[in-house]
Amino acid sequence: MSGHCWLFVPGHRPSRFERARASGAAVVICDLEDGVPDDQKGEARENIRSWLEAEGSAWVRINGAGTPWHEQDIAALSGAVGLAGWVLPKVEKAADLDALDGTSAAVAPIIESAAGTEHLESILCHPPVATAILGTVDLAADLGVDHDAALLDHVRARLVIASRATGRPAPIDGVTLDFADPVTAEADARKARRSGFGGKLAIHPDQIAAIERGFRPEPEAVERARRTLAGAGAGGAVAVGGVMVDAPVVARARQILAAAGAEQEDESR
Repeated sequence: MSGHCWLFVPGHRPSRFERARASGAAVVICDLEDGVPDDQKGEARENIRSWLEAEGSAWVRINGAGTPWHEQDIAALSGAVGLAGWVLPKVEKAADLDALDGTSAAVAPIIESAAGTEHLESILCHPPVATAILGTVDLAADLGVDHDAALLDHVRARLVIASRATGRPAPIDGVTLDFADPVTAEADARKARRSGFGGKLAIHPDQIAAIERGFRPEPEAVERARRTLAGAGAGGAVAVGGVMVDAPVVARARQILAAAGAEQEDESR
């Protein structure tokens, strides 16, 4: 199939991405944007439509608003049996999502510029939005910084907070470029989990296992959460192992145990 696929690897928080592919660990994102040369857009569009109708279920990253292919992508793929949702790149304002209204498919906008960062709340409040994706590579280029620059962590924090404030699921972190280095992919996934993200993009299937490991709560955190709940009692502030435990600490312990339970269930399949 002309073009390529990205993989979204769900983390520990439920989202419409996860429900779209409940039977597996990863959600496929077929690409019509940067992975497809301009003169092959039409062929790739037809190939994806045929695959979705015949055998597959996937989200599709279409070309962005304002490009010559945006409306053609929507018209060609709307209503396809296997279309789980749209991934819309380079979203900088809520109006960029307007053409997807009424398509009966959820949308995951990719935030990958300073302008998109400044309009996070209005973008996330647009009705079709399911969750947001952070496009770290384009964002770094737009800001004129390296892909590992600390400035991107500022945007990560803003996206996590805005998603929570607008009632959207935890966002999806961007890619680890070196797909031959599972150690880095796992470390990046762990950082994303600890920073409040609900999943991470992969650019190669070899990254899936490493990202899944990174999204598992550490064994010591799981054990600490069990001790917290066991000692919390009926409520109020109490001391457990020399640590003050009150309602927010209990709530976080429950989140950790729920995440561990979800991972264990996945591994038993």
